Amino acid sequence: MIKIDEIRTHASRVSLANTVVEKDYALGWLLWGIHKHEIAGRNWIFKGGTCLKKCYFETYRFSEDLDFTYRGTEQPTVDSLVKIMSEISDFIWQEAGLEIPKSSIDFEIFKNPRGSLSIQGGVKFRGPVRPQVGLQQMQRIKIDLTLDEPLVLDAVIKKVDHPYSDLPLDGISVLSYDYEEVFAEKIRALAQRLRPRDLYDVIHLHRRQDLRPNQSLVLSTLQKKCTLRGIEIPTFSSLENHDNRTFLESEWETQLKHQIPVLPNFQSFLSELPDVFSWLSGTEGVELEVLEPSGDQEEVASTVQESYAKLVSVGGTLSTNMDRIRFAAANRLLINLEYNGSVRLIEAYSLARSSDGNLLLYAIKHATGEARSYRFDRMQSLKITDQSFVPKYLIEITSAGYLPIHQLTRGSAPKASSQRKSSSTLTYIYRCSVCGKQSRKKKMDSTIGQHKNKSGYPCAGRVGIFLKTSY
Repeated sequence: MIKIDEIRTHASRVSLANTVVEKDYALGWLLWGIHKHEIAGRNWIFKGGTCLKKCYFETYRFSEDLDFTYRGTEQPTVDSLVKIMSEISDFIWQEAGLEIPKSSIDFEIFKNPRGSLSIQGGVKFRGPVRPQVGLQQMQRIKIDLTLDEPLVLDAVIKKVDHPYSDLPLDGISVLSYDYEEVFAEKIRALAQRLRPRDLYDVIHLHRRQDLRPNQSLVLSTLQKKCTLRGIEIPTFSSLENHDNRTFLESEWETQLKHQIPVLPNFQSFLSELPDVFSWLSGTEGVELEVLEPSGDQEEVASTVQESYAKLVSVGGTLSTNMDRIRFAAANRLLINLEYNGSVRLIEAYSLARSSDGNLLLYAIKHATGEARSYRFDRMQSLKITDQSFVPKYLIEITSAGYLPIHQLTRGSAPKASSQRKSSSTLTYIYRCSVCGKQSRKKKMDSTIGQHKNKSGYPCAGRVGIFLKTSY
């Protein structure tokens, strides 16, 4: 188990309480133990907001519980669940030295409002913050398992973000919802319960268009989920007239403020919701230009993918400033930057590395709209504000682990690229829905032309399933 100093350092970087970071640390090891367990590892499919934080977006709202869909063939019992979690607690103790007292393990099986069975439970843990605390004072992690939610898409193995020094050599993985299924499930949850965290998650999922979610797959998955729940496909109008609409706004701060360093205002998120439904219906939104360096076009046009872990491995101020910039960009929040003795309010968009190795932030001065570049080593202080902005350019700085860095040969001033990022740097890979043959396309288009299957015979498939992007 790591020391309290490491928790404090990380808590300072993300501007949250030690106990919030300690729980994030424990969640990582609990996911490790679940994946290692013979039964839970294959039957518990990770989902929900914590799945987004641990598997998709490192710089994200911290979460407090674990949600799974159960896909086993045998009906779980309280005794079988306690036995599984007791074995998992032994795994974690032996590997990490993190104690989960077996007396704290509890599960309840009950009939939900849909008339089906659900499982709620939880465990407590003794972590680095208060290693001598008694059972009653320990933090608790809630664990929910849904039994009546069939998976629409295949589950995927995802790497778990665990930014702590005791990360196992082979990392931490977990069986998780596919990105499109997470997206569809979050829209379904928003439609039914209209909770602040669901709105926060849906907007972030939509903002990550660089991950190229398959719109038609999200929609078809949502349709199936709504049919299973016996509800209509949601629209923006139906959410605005929802019984919980007032609750959504009034509880925004109460439910989210303790999970993130700076809470964006409610209206900035609600105002983007119509764009989500427009995208879901297949309506193209406005495609923003890239704010990128000018100079040698050959050099500027090429980008490198640089690991976030490598980028911040030096620690210290660079790590802290990068974390804050990523959070501010992902949440569309203005930054108060002190630079060369003066303070300016900026919008963060992209990163570049100069020919002499300096890391640069490309941003817009909010007051004037001027494009500027700022060297990281000359940043004197950086503070995220609670003021939102509407992006003028494509935001390339994201909450995921890999960041595009424009490589320069000499100092350049930022400019708006006349080329779209999607058409100049990405290839889209699709798999035929019939024969499985892959094809590479220059634009986002699921239509597949005439082709032969792997046996050499003409295939009837004309629709491709989006797999990934390739640089």
